[in-house]
Amino acid sequence: MALDKPYLDVPGTTIFDAEQSRKGYWLNQFCMSLMKADNRARFKAHERAYLDEWAMTEEQKQAVLARDLNWCIRTGGNIYFLAKIGATDGKSFQQMAGSMTGMTEDEYRAMMVGGGRSVEGNRYIGEDGDTQAHHQPQGKAAKA
Repeated sequence: MALDKPYLDVPGTTIFDAEQSRKGYWLNQFCMSLMKADNRARFKAHERAYLDEWAMTEEQKQAVLARDLNWCIRTGGNIYFLAKIGATDGKSFQQMAGSMTGMTEDEYRAMMVGGGRSVEGNRYIGEDGDTQAHHQPQGKAAKA
């Protein structure tokens, strides 16, 4: 029986839950391997060969090679593990977060210093007192 996941309808958000954890297990294990200098050197020398040592899906490997962190997250990556890729590339977390939002590092920093993104349009359906909204199994919003 599938669990009701009402949080799945938060716009633009992938929640790292048990299902995502299972989906991204080998991707996240690869990321953790980058904590060792020898592994970072091997990865940087021959990225595809190093990725092929891991039981990741082809889509996960392509997402890593593209350095598309949003794609990595959709395939089960956890941002705290994915940060190891950025660190291997000499990127700050701010640079990584900026790349995920389509902003430069400076734009991202200014947005965060200014209070972050507006919550308008970023709430889940039914939040903020909307008593008409309800959830269906798998978090899909009901059509009105």
